[in-house]
Amino acid sequence: MKLRPIAAIAVRQYYLMRSGPTRALPIVIWVAVDIILWGFISRYLNSVAASRINFTATLLGAVLFWDFYTRVMQGVTLTFFEDVWSRNFFNIFASPLLISEYLTGLVVSSIVTSAVGLAVMLLLATTLFGLKFFALGLLLVPFLLVLFLFGIALGVLASAMVLRLGPVSEWLVWPIPALLSPFVGVFYPLSVLPRWMQVVGQLLPPSYVFASMRAALAGQAYSVGALAAGAGLALAQVLLASWLFLRVYRNVVRSGLLARYSAESAG
Repeated sequence: MKLRPIAAIAVRQYYLMRSGPTRALPIVIWVAVDIILWGFISRYLNSVAASRINFTATLLGAVLFWDFYTRVMQGVTLTFFEDVWSRNFFNIFASPLLISEYLTGLVVSSIVTSAVGLAVMLLLATTLFGLKFFALGLLLVPFLLVLFLFGIALGVLASAMVLRLGPVSEWLVWPIPALLSPFVGVFYPLSVLPRWMQVVGQLLPPSYVFASMRAALAGQAYSVGALAAGAGLALAQVLLASWLFLRVYRNVVRSGLLARYSAESAG
C-alpha cells in the first residue's frame, strides 16, 4: 500500500466537508442531542432514585461509548456513500488505487470524524453534567480500541452490502447500530436477556466493553480476559469484513455490475 492514495481519500472527504455545513454538522449535531437528552434523563434519575447508583456515569457513559462506535461505523459508510451518490465508483476503481488503499482511506476518514464526535461528546458530558470520563483511566484505551475496531468492521461490512445490492439497499445500513444495541447490553447486563440473545451478544465485542464499564464504575472487578476476547473478536471481524468487501468487489467487477452502478439500481 502507498500512503499517497490513502491520504487522497481522506483529503477528498475533508474538502467535501468543507464545502458546506450540511455535511459537517451531522457529525456533531446528533451526538450533542444524544448527550444532552440522556444527560438530563440521568440527572432526573439521580434526583428521584434512592439507590447509590450514579446514573450520570452509567447511563451517560454508555451513551457516549455507544455513539462512539456508531460514529466510527458511519465515518466509513458516509465516505463510501459519497462515491455512491456522485456515481464515482467507475472512476475510483478504474484508477491504480488498490482496494486495500481504498478501505484504509475510509478508515482514516472515520478516525477523523469519530474523533471530532468524541471530543464534542466529552465536552458536553463533562461541562454540562460533570461526567468524569477519564476516571476510568487506562481502561479507556482498550474500551475505545474495541469499539473502534467493531465500528470499522460494521462500516466495511455495510459498504460491501451496498456495493453488492446497490444504492437501494442504503436504507438497510442506518438502523444497524440500533438493531445491535439490545444484544450488546448498552444499558443492562446480558444476563437479563433470553439465552439466544445472550449467545448473539457474546459474539459482539461491545458487550464486553459495556459490561466492564459498569463493573469499573461500580467499583467491582472486571475481567481482563473478557476485554481481550472482545478485542480479538473485533479484530477478527475487521479482517472478515475486509475479506468480504474484496470478494464483493471482485464479483461486481467480473459480473459487470460496477460499470452499471448508478444512483437508482445496481442491476
